[in-house]
Amino acid sequence: MNSGNTQKMKGKIESITALPTVPANLKRIAAMLEKPRLTLDELAQFISHDPALTTKVLTMVNSASFGFPGRIASVSHAIMLLGLNVIRGLLLGVSVVDLMQQNMSGLWEHSCACAVAARCIAQQKKMKKPEEVSTCAILHDIGKVTIMLQYHDEYEQALRCVQEKNVVIHDAETLFLPASHAEAGSWLARKCRFPLNLVEAIEFHHRPQAAKQAPLETAIVHVADILVRAKGVGFAGDGLVPPVQPSAWQLLHLSDSDVHDVLMQIEDSISLPGESS
Repeated sequence: MNSGNTQKMKGKIESITALPTVPANLKRIAAMLEKPRLTLDELAQFISHDPALTTKVLTMVNSASFGFPGRIASVSHAIMLLGLNVIRGLLLGVSVVDLMQQNMSGLWEHSCACAVAARCIAQQKKMKKPEEVSTCAILHDIGKVTIMLQYHDEYEQALRCVQEKNVVIHDAETLFLPASHAEAGSWLARKCRFPLNLVEAIEFHHRPQAAKQAPLETAIVHVADILVRAKGVGFAGDGLVPPVQPSAWQLLHLSDSDVHDVLMQIEDSISLPGESS
């Protein structure tokens, strides 16, 4: 695919909220997130004035993905605990839940399980903000939704290719599209003014060795994605379990016990009520 086609695709992905099929809440949220100087107070007011959005955000914050089960009762408390970057990522995540469920059944479940696994690994590595890594994991496949909306026929071809040739969806995408879901997701994240660590974790979760600014976060999302695939939770576009990139494995240096703990956390999260909602 030439660079002209890639630029055309980038423009279509960035204009996703102009589509008539996109829900009004996603259009409003995207417009809010694109503001250059968004403050915590603005974000709190925006969420609090929408009861449905408030419920979705609090449900997500209190899920196993973030490790605060049932402890956060208000938007202001959530924002105080989690900070601007996490709440921004959560807003984008909860606004596309319906689109994920409509366009690829099982993708939201896969994404939430990845968030659980990523948070567990981040805590094992004693990262200061494991919630930010959870957010990276929730959004890592958001590009699949945007491509399904703008290139539905081509994506259906990619999904058929997965079945016929037994390849991972990421490889199948590049046969029919100018760019993969990883690139598409990073374009949307940049347009929504997300921090670079989040953008890189989305863009390079299949090739973590390419991450320059956030190699640790990207390696964590990469490994979390593969462990969730191995557990068979949700559906990410194919039923395969690709190998872990050696550079990511070396960077994280996970023991057998660490991996066992992550797998158990994934297992526990599946049985919790509301995890896939």
